[in-house]
Amino acid sequence: MASTVRGWLVFAALASAAAIADLATKQAVFARLGLPGMSPPIVLVPGWLRLETSLNEGALFGVGQGMGWLFAAFSLLAMLGILGMVARGGALADRWLLVALAFIFGGIVGNLVDRIGLPGLTWHAPLERVGEPVLAVRDWIHFLIPGLLDWPIFNLADTWLVIGAGMLLVAALRPTPPAAAGALGRSPQDTMTR
Repeated sequence: MASTVRGWLVFAALASAAAIADLATKQAVFARLGLPGMSPPIVLVPGWLRLETSLNEGALFGVGQGMGWLFAAFSLLAMLGILGMVARGGALADRWLLVALAFIFGGIVGNLVDRIGLPGLTWHAPLERVGEPVLAVRDWIHFLIPGLLDWPIFNLADTWLVIGAGMLLVAALRPTPPAAAGALGRSPQDTMTR
């Protein structure tokens, strides 16, 4: 029971920290630079890294522009799925998996807050959209490699999602622990020789 409570506390703390870091940095950068086109970017590393505001009404890399309601609904379903995995899927006993799911959950929350318009932004352009609520993800990190790469502008929520997904991939590629192999009817020696 104590380990279950501890696991939920770890999950909640990490997911909350991830979402708060994302939302706080978005707020700070957009307060400083405004909506896209209102101020020039802040160059952190000349030619490589700058802070530049962007609004994404779609999904990753701008796919599905104007379908924010669909991505918001998918986000809610994903959050419920993650909570189910934590509650019944054994994630509480696997710290790596728990951290991965917490990062993904926090990233989803950060971008979902933007998609449903909670920041209270309104469009300043184009003319036909002026004054309408912005239902788009706020992005602000622009990474470039001169002559090689101009990465799409992203945010910390995107970073948490990628880290969490990478951790899930690593978890899927891990060999089955001897204790789990025994539970599946295989001896630990069979697991070692495979």
